[in-house]
Amino acid sequence: MTRKPGDEVEIANDDLLLLENQLCFALYAATRAVTKTYREKLTLLGLTYPQYLVLIVLWEEDGSTITAIGHRLMLDSGTLTPLVKRLENMGYVDRLRGTQDEREVRVHLTEAGRELKNSVLDARCYVACRLGMTETEILALRSELMELIARLEASGTPMSHSISVTDGQN
Repeated sequence: MTRKPGDEVEIANDDLLLLENQLCFALYAATRAVTKTYREKLTLLGLTYPQYLVLIVLWEEDGSTITAIGHRLMLDSGTLTPLVKRLENMGYVDRLRGTQDEREVRVHLTEAGRELKNSVLDARCYVACRLGMTETEILALRSELMELIARLEASGTPMSHSISVTDGQN
């Protein structure tokens, strides 16, 4: 029998806490595997995965504030500031205080940071090949994950459930 989207899935109470039935573990394991795959290429460039993400934001919008970068990457400034400082020490970015508000710190790519983009593109292509997925499949999966994040972040929005719990006594 083929399931259609929206069909209910019954899971017995005893099976609810099996590791294989945990979405959180599947997401955790997938995240670790993808990050490890990126690391294989990024370490050759002297970058960590979080530094790579900061650079991606800056390649999209050079001169972003620390606050804006943190918002995009879902990182607080206490986590982000050391990442940016290391990128600055590596010569990839410069941090400049705002002219209107000295509390504001803008991060700008250096020439070396802009040139690094082509080398990092190789890491992205490497991961895509290792995934064995088409670009369309990658974008579809990403879209589903972003939708999941949006659902979890939506405050007060009831989530629709397609799982019914049984006691295993059929």
